[in-house]
Amino acid sequence: MKSDALTGVIPVLATTFSEDGQLDFRSQENLVEYLLEQGAHGLGLFGNASEVYALTETERRDLLQLIARRAADRVPLVVGTGRHGDYAAAEASREAEAAGASALMVLPPWYLKTDPEGLIRYYDCISKAVRIPLMIQDAPMVTQVTMPSELLARMAREIEHVRYVKIEAPPTAPKITEVLCTSGNRMAAFGGLNGQFLYEELERGASGSMPNSGMTAAYVRIWNAYRCGNKAHAWRLFVHTLPLMRFGLQPGLGVSAAKHDLLAAGVIRCAAVRPPSKTLSRESLKELEFLRNWINTAPDSCA
Repeated sequence: MKSDALTGVIPVLATTFSEDGQLDFRSQENLVEYLLEQGAHGLGLFGNASEVYALTETERRDLLQLIARRAADRVPLVVGTGRHGDYAAAEASREAEAAGASALMVLPPWYLKTDPEGLIRYYDCISKAVRIPLMIQDAPMVTQVTMPSELLARMAREIEHVRYVKIEAPPTAPKITEVLCTSGNRMAAFGGLNGQFLYEELERGASGSMPNSGMTAAYVRIWNAYRCGNKAHAWRLFVHTLPLMRFGLQPGLGVSAAKHDLLAAGVIRCAAVRPPSKTLSRESLKELEFLRNWINTAPDSCA
């Protein structure tokens, strides 16, 4: 059964397509089951790793209904509902809650940027529309919206359902410390950026990480080693996995890399991406295969 609190490795689901660019629901179901078998503690939907920017509203609804039927009673579902305006985000958030979301991951509005008071109003509008926790997605490299730790802490104090923040503003580890201290631990922090600073984030008190879905088992091994108190082993696993994390963080290529990992594992039937995502070149695929083989030599033991 799922837990109400968010913690651990919550991979952001890739959206699976057929060669002609249509949604592949069978592969999507296979991916859900695979990630749960790999030990995922929850599932993230409609983040950048989901190619959310290339999905229609109808496709988002269809995917959420499918995934909620498969997993909502087993693990928490964290659904991305950020929009460019208050009312659109509130409506999307209500729909996600009704469909089975456990929490909402919300980017700030970035088409027309607003000031701190506007951001408070935006997240408060969403909070008043739902009864489930909000995770503020602090991703300035995507949105060009800067949210200082003091502002995030204020949101945790003043907005009822703000309980989490996903820190993707480098350097992430120091900001996690700042947010936890400034908020008086009113909000829990998650890492992102494909886990590139996962170990440091855990050392700073992060409650987990939300990477892409291409290498979930590796993240879970690191998490399990750290949680069972074997930090030395967790560090070795992290360093061993870091080259593949780094590869998957390349702008425009990470989505394709994750899908090729899943294709190689026999989980999905096609590694197709939708524009503007890019497909890995033949040379990049060789580099990815080398790194995948390297990662597969990592020990499973927590000893």
